[in-house]
Amino acid sequence: MVKKATNFPYSDRQAFERLMLLISTLVHYPGVGYADPNTLESNQKKHHNALLEVQAKLLEVAKSHNISLPDGYPALPTIRKDLDYLKLYGILDRRMYRWGYYLGTGVMNLEELQSALNALSSQAKYQGDAQSRRIYQSLSKRIRGIDLEKKGEFLYPVRQLLNRAVVHTDPEEMIRLGENQNTLFHQIDTVETSIRQGQAIEIYRGKDSYGTGRVGYLQVFPLQLIYYDIAWYLIYEYCDNKHLAIRRVNRFTNYCKPLDNEKRDIEEQHKRLQDAHKLRENGWGLYLGSVEEQQQELEQSSPFETVKVRFFPPVADFIMEGELRHARHKIVEGSKDKDTGQPAYVDYIIKLPERSFKEFSIWVFRHMNHAQVIAPNKLLQMHKDAAQQLFERYSSKSTGQEIGKLNPKL
Repeated sequence: MVKKATNFPYSDRQAFERLMLLISTLVHYPGVGYADPNTLESNQKKHHNALLEVQAKLLEVAKSHNISLPDGYPALPTIRKDLDYLKLYGILDRRMYRWGYYLGTGVMNLEELQSALNALSSQAKYQGDAQSRRIYQSLSKRIRGIDLEKKGEFLYPVRQLLNRAVVHTDPEEMIRLGENQNTLFHQIDTVETSIRQGQAIEIYRGKDSYGTGRVGYLQVFPLQLIYYDIAWYLIYEYCDNKHLAIRRVNRFTNYCKPLDNEKRDIEEQHKRLQDAHKLRENGWGLYLGSVEEQQQELEQSSPFETVKVRFFPPVADFIMEGELRHARHKIVEGSKDKDTGQPAYVDYIIKLPERSFKEFSIWVFRHMNHAQVIAPNKLLQMHKDAAQQLFERYSSKSTGQEIGKLNPKL
């Protein structure tokens, strides 16, 4: 039987391989072909040909798959024709790709990508994450065509997390501003690599704000970087005694040395990270306790104490709103006020390990005269002593008189 003639442009094996190699190139090099005008020489800015980079990357992909192509093949006009063919089938959009070629949105649709970009933008801007900043800048350039089509709606920051880091976190920004802080943020890539590889590191803690005595060189397994409230923290485990701790990244110096003789698999990393978060969820805040306290808690042999704090209006309303403040708390409304019909107070009840009393007290202190600790006695005394010290500070002659002398308007 005579084979029917066909006009299908990719019936030839070499042409089909070329098309597959082009698709593979766009998958593995998203944004290929984009030329940043800030990095080009002035005499090159008018002559950039995006297809030259596409061609070069295609040849790299072919070589990596042991596919031999003739010299000079594929030519630039052929690649342009292939790109048009991908547009015909919707693999590429029917628009100009001034900021590099890429296929669709990968594992996300446009709505999911938009939400992810919002979160990435927030983390880059407010939490000072240098890695997020670089990724967001790169992605926002690639998808500028989509944003133009949607008249600026696509990159509009519908949601933002405004919790801002109170210290410098971005090494490039520090250099630009002349604010080099000599902190572990300068070695953050090494820390992240060590986390993924289960590699112990030696770091140097130059500041001890809590009087723990943990200053100097530390050998630890880094487990995770977390953002909490106003700063970035590192969760880690000491190599010598398996003590888990969480400390601010900026309180370590610009020193990070991987320890080649101290490595473990990712399963052990996951296990110890889960232990750290279990301790954190058991307690209040970020202090995870001593080695002995941690062992007892993880073995479920450590007794927790019932804490009870009474909150009065107007703070009581805010306490009742926090339904998910802690997994184990209970909020009990008091008797109704005859005039307002609202609870005269609410009791916040929770079981906590004693190691968390200090951080829990800091939360209670925020509410000043609208909070009263009922139990346990140790926490009640801590709160009472702090209130007495505050009263004495405001009552002392030196405070009021000296401030008045400095500023007569007060």
